[in-house]
Amino acid sequence: MDPVKQKLKEVGSKRAEQLKRLVAEHGNDVIQEVTLEQVISGMKGIVALLTDTSSLDPEEGIRFRDYSIPELRQHLPKLKDDGEPLPEGLFYLMLLGEIPDRATVDFISKDWARRAADIPGHAFDVINALPKSAHPMIQFNTAILAMSTQSHFRKAYMEGMDKKDYWDPMYEGVNDLISRLPVIAAYIYRRVFHNEKYIDMDPSLDWAGNLAHMMGYDSEEIKRLMRLYMVLHADHEGGNVSAHTTHLVGTALSNPYYSFAAGMNGLAGPLHGMANQEVMVWLEQLIAEIGDNPTKEQIREYAENTLKQGRVIPGYGHAVLRKTDPRFTEQLNFANKYIPEAPLIKLVRNIYEVVPDVLRSTGKVKNPWPNVDAISGSLLTSYGITEHPIYTVLFGVSRSLGVLSSLIWDRIYGQPLERPSSKSLEWYMKKVGFKQ
Repeated sequence: MDPVKQKLKEVGSKRAEQLKRLVAEHGNDVIQEVTLEQVISGMKGIVALLTDTSSLDPEEGIRFRDYSIPELRQHLPKLKDDGEPLPEGLFYLMLLGEIPDRATVDFISKDWARRAADIPGHAFDVINALPKSAHPMIQFNTAILAMSTQSHFRKAYMEGMDKKDYWDPMYEGVNDLISRLPVIAAYIYRRVFHNEKYIDMDPSLDWAGNLAHMMGYDSEEIKRLMRLYMVLHADHEGGNVSAHTTHLVGTALSNPYYSFAAGMNGLAGPLHGMANQEVMVWLEQLIAEIGDNPTKEQIREYAENTLKQGRVIPGYGHAVLRKTDPRFTEQLNFANKYIPEAPLIKLVRNIYEVVPDVLRSTGKVKNPWPNVDAISGSLLTSYGITEHPIYTVLFGVSRSLGVLSSLIWDRIYGQPLERPSSKSLEWYMKKVGFKQ
């Protein structure tokens, strides 16, 4: 039997029983008071989801199963001691709550390579049926849905399996889906930007290294970058749009393809995953107007003019964080180590020194600090991956690791259909005694 699956069965049964007892003994305990503002402003700060894979603290940043990003880069298995962590190891950590050994990571790599070889042909047919001008996220999501014809979960559910065993076919489907996403992403990339000159996968490579290879980049430098990118974008607790949407659709007992496709529709929005493209548009406009080596004063003036025009400065601010996003910091550390003189990296460093003060001076911004999107596109561009529309697809490939490992746990825990109540504006006005 799959050793990861066997361990998950052992750990999962114990934690599911803990959750059952917790609800039975403390189900009526009040966890948190909710304000009207929290309800109306997007439910920010309301604790209402169960997510084990990662947590997000406003002052500390993201932790994956209680490991910070620097700790992940130190402890997760790597191909070489001076390399970046293998995303397969992070998947195991989010799934089981412990750092895996190298042998386990190698098993996952080989297992995913085996599964990726069995993508149904019609997934590529539906991509090819779309115009090349269709955004890569449209093509990506269409292929994800097309692959659902092979859903283990749907087949098992239709055959009437016991609900306590739902996690098993979900585990199989999640591993199938994660394994195949790099192939689909690279296929779209080569179709749209490289004249349909496709590159076959190399089963000897790791998951992220294979993605770089199939995109057409075989240098160790870009494979190293892709491993870092896949780790940093993998999860961001359960309340962000892509994670929450995947979870929400999954509570209807939708299969992992349906659930993940729904999450990717959310990721495609400019206030979520597509923000990395918005950043690159803003940078290109800045360079076009004031040059590729502007002074800090020129950057300040450009940023102030952006705000005066009623626009935002993309890549800055976060719904939860109140500090510089650690994912930005780690990417900047990576760039400073390997490509410190790259023009876009120099520009990103100077913007970082200027923009927070500009945003603070407005008196309206709670978090003036950069998030992950403020540098990710510049890093990819500096390594030659200059086609900005593919960036959100790469984000989506990475995000699968977190949201789909959470989906397995949703079935282990037996999470019910999510169905909050909603009220009219008049109800809220009456509730708080508002006088018109």
